[in-house]
Amino acid sequence: MSERKELRDIKYAQSESSRMVELISRPDDQVTMAEREQIAKETTENFGNHINKGFLEYRKSVTEAGDFALTEWTGQGSMMTDALGREFIDVLGGFGIYSAGIRHPKIVKSVKAQLDRSPQYSQEMLDPLRAHLAKVLGYLTPGDLQYMFFINSGTEAVEGAMKLAKFYTGKSGFIATTAGFHGKTLGALSLMGKACYREPLMPLLGNTRHVPFGDADALEQQLAICEQVGDQIAAFIAEPIQGEAGAVVPPDDYWPRVREICDRYGVLLIADEVQTGLGRTGEIFGVDNWNVTPDIMCLGKALGGGVVPMSAFIASPKIWKVMEPNPFMHTSTTGGNPLACSAALAYIDVMLSEDLPGQAKRKGKYIMSKLDELQQKYPAILSGYRGKGLLIGMEFATDEIGYNVASGLFKRQVLTAGTLTNAKAIRIEPALNIPDALVDEVLNRLEDTFKSIK
Repeated sequence: MSERKELRDIKYAQSESSRMVELISRPDDQVTMAEREQIAKETTENFGNHINKGFLEYRKSVTEAGDFALTEWTGQGSMMTDALGREFIDVLGGFGIYSAGIRHPKIVKSVKAQLDRSPQYSQEMLDPLRAHLAKVLGYLTPGDLQYMFFINSGTEAVEGAMKLAKFYTGKSGFIATTAGFHGKTLGALSLMGKACYREPLMPLLGNTRHVPFGDADALEQQLAICEQVGDQIAAFIAEPIQGEAGAVVPPDDYWPRVREICDRYGVLLIADEVQTGLGRTGEIFGVDNWNVTPDIMCLGKALGGGVVPMSAFIASPKIWKVMEPNPFMHTSTTGGNPLACSAALAYIDVMLSEDLPGQAKRKGKYIMSKLDELQQKYPAILSGYRGKGLLIGMEFATDEIGYNVASGLFKRQVLTAGTLTNAKAIRIEPALNIPDALVDEVLNRLEDTFKSIK
């Protein structure tokens, strides 16, 4: 097909959909190498012609992969294989989606079983899996968090939390943190702490303020100013540990002080646990590291077990009560569907039975001890490191050095993040059950990469 579509062609669309459905229905050993090479070639073309050409400039899977772009095909655990059979150790983890690894057997089995029973719900009958998942999460969350709403993505969870906070308090304002990331829909984007995403779409939601992350004094000062000038604030929102910013961990007294300050000023506290929740930081929830209970909690990413997209926002009965007179104030056609709920229930079972939080804590401490040794050996390359559990950030002096590390790891078949414009901090965010032997192999390849950088 030409780069610019000139004519509508329904027959061509049908033949192409049929071709791909037939191909993916075959066992892998019945897909020829010629077909795999064609898939890799077409994928690059299709991204350029129908998704966004800009992606191709920033993906190492295109810029570093040679004649055929790295085209995702299958994976298991912490290993990912492209269409041509090239294997990579995955320490990117879908930015937290793959907390249980790729295609965990128990989660896949649960979803397949529910698919054979009912893939969606009628919208009229009461669906048992959604209700049961809510009960399970209600007993898993800290404090009196009990009522919840299920949707499909992290940004939807944040949007719901914002609506609930405004609805309950009758106030319009929010305070978020610089460098914070809460999603890119317009409400969540208003909370974003990065100018590059906000500026092109200004003005965003009014009466939104930002304070430095980890600075409780700044939050208290901002709330005092808002009270003095009459700007009513519904909630303060923050990630327990900032993920997109590079695994930034706040001071130990930060979250307890934030809780006390919000209570004193009559402001709700929203914890964005989309990335930190469900085992990632070495505790079930990120706020558990400081024994703090928020008023509203947002979940996502890992909740779907790496199989079906799933998210939620959760609150106490006192706050949720405002939703009872009109339960249709916030709805979603596909949120909390049976497939997603079966995946979430299976993930929680896996998380607890395999002690994924405990694994994350132990492996995170080990990795950071090795990063400490690497920093001492290569101080001109690795400026620092930080994190909790298996949400770890490596800090480099420049984007160029960071990209060379990310690119070097890619060439050594380790999948990480990091682009030419955003590689000063690179996250290590693997499956929480990544085998110890693979952890050591990644560390060996990381040091080999450091050695190769001049």
